[in-house]
Amino acid sequence: MNFETLEEEILKCDLCKEKFGFEPHPIVFGNQKSKIMQISQAPSQNVHKTLTPFDDASGHKLRNEWYQISDEEFYNPDNFYITSIAHCYPGKSANGGDRLPPKICATKWLTKEVEVIDNEIYIILGAKAASFFFPKENYTSLIFSNKEINHKPVFVLPHPSPLNARWFKENPQFLDERLFDIRAAIHKVLR
Repeated sequence: MNFETLEEEILKCDLCKEKFGFEPHPIVFGNQKSKIMQISQAPSQNVHKTLTPFDDASGHKLRNEWYQISDEEFYNPDNFYITSIAHCYPGKSANGGDRLPPKICATKWLTKEVEVIDNEIYIILGAKAASFFFPKENYTSLIFSNKEINHKPVFVLPHPSPLNARWFKENPQFLDERLFDIRAAIHKVLR
């Protein structure tokens, strides 16, 4: 499947319509030659409304504090291909958090995206996205190790959500050390 067909199919997908109870809005951004493929769990409720990936507090933190790049650099489709395990916001669970992303989305679409996108590096955000690619590995260990997908570097990051405050407190070396390596790799690819 070529890129244009894949993107078109993803954007019109409604496989999970009955599960969600609302109209799905698949979110994908970038082009086939994007330098960085960023993969997260699922779009937030705000992203579902605005249809702009990472158009929320987590996205602001990711771009401005962690990556230290401008919005223009982040939203340049030549720089970032932004996708996720679930391309649509999955809705709220009974306990008030977001539902887990349905696996059908990743098996149907994400595997094809990884085949078609000609990126230089991967950034994987959060435990759910990391476990899709590295199911038998410890999440925290993944964050502090160097991995590859298709012979290309992979950087696993915790999700920048405030809900991860405990993880950051228990792993200060991420912000103090590891983030510098990841940021340097991003800047090298973008320059």
